Amino acid sequence: MLKNALLASAALLLLGGAAQAATWMGGDDQPTSPLACDATPPTVAAKPYDGGVPTNPPDRKGKTIKVVDVPKLIGIGYFDATSKGIAEAAKELGNVDAKTDGPTKANIDEQVTFIDNYITSGVDGILFAANDPVAISPVLKKALSKGINVVGYDANSQPDARQWFINQSPFNGIAKSLIDNMAKEAGEDAGVAIVTSTFTTPNQARWIAEMAAYSAKCHPKLQFLETVEAQEDNNLSFNQATTLINKYGDKLKGIFGMTSVATPASAEAVTQATRCGKVAVIGLATPNAMKPYVAKDCVKSVVLWNPIDLGYAAMEVLRATADGTLKPGSTSVKAGRLGELQVINGSEILLGAPFVFTKDNIDKFNF
Repeated sequence: MLKNALLASAALLLLGGAAQAATWMGGDDQPTSPLACDATPPTVAAKPYDGGVPTNPPDRKGKTIKVVDVPKLIGIGYFDATSKGIAEAAKELGNVDAKTDGPTKANIDEQVTFIDNYITSGVDGILFAANDPVAISPVLKKALSKGINVVGYDANSQPDARQWFINQSPFNGIAKSLIDNMAKEAGEDAGVAIVTSTFTTPNQARWIAEMAAYSAKCHPKLQFLETVEAQEDNNLSFNQATTLINKYGDKLKGIFGMTSVATPASAEAVTQATRCGKVAVIGLATPNAMKPYVAKDCVKSVVLWNPIDLGYAAMEVLRATADGTLKPGSTSVKAGRLGELQVINGSEILLGAPFVFTKDNIDKFNF
């Protein structure tokens, strides 16, 4: 995979598409839109609906529907939290029978098999967080062809393979928060590395691409040393972070953790290497996993959103889709206790801005 990554990097350079030097960033090759270096809010241009359309769906308005949630994997804190939000919304709605099921490892083939099995057994709606945006799309299109409502969250598919996608926070907003906090903690000219899941995981690849673009614009002296894959595996994430620490020594001033597994594992690697205060760890993670490191001042900033709210929003959107109150051309959707959420980018529902957990506020959260 590393060989492929290096070849891809070289190809990008030949095409003039590399954002920063020859270092493989692990991002995708889609267009980027870096935010302003200051706090100027972004403007969102209207875009026609680009989601999929189910074939001859039955009238589900107000009727009890059966919904399955198939995340990237089950058994980790992050997706336990999204599942909790889904169950909370289903209970409030009262006319949804929802369950979460899926692989125990972030494996796209297994995820596709789970979804296909539920299409066969019969469901009214599918919620998903994709392990791979392209590989998951055929089975989701199959679901749409059977009249099943399909809504994504956390990690997208190809747009026409689902009706709506709940975007936890704009990719460029997450990128800005991560880069700004790293520059503040590690220094404007720090050498930094990235521990991600895989180079093809859609949300991480999108964040990393936006990070490269925003860094080049607003923090051009940051030095990206290397990006490594660690799946969604705690031991591999720890080992990869430890390897980076040993490989780059004093040149490494910061590690970005791109998953809720990689960030605490990287913090543990920094702790065991006695590099707290010398190697900053900035990343995406649930607060409970990071509380020990924040309490010891080994980690100062944890960037995320509330995954319970993300799951809650996904369930509300699927119900609204099944009822026909959310349809192509809608500009917003009512989402229970979250209020009204905005439609962006044609077929995405925006949860909100990223949140930064610090020593001052992290103990107020329990997930």
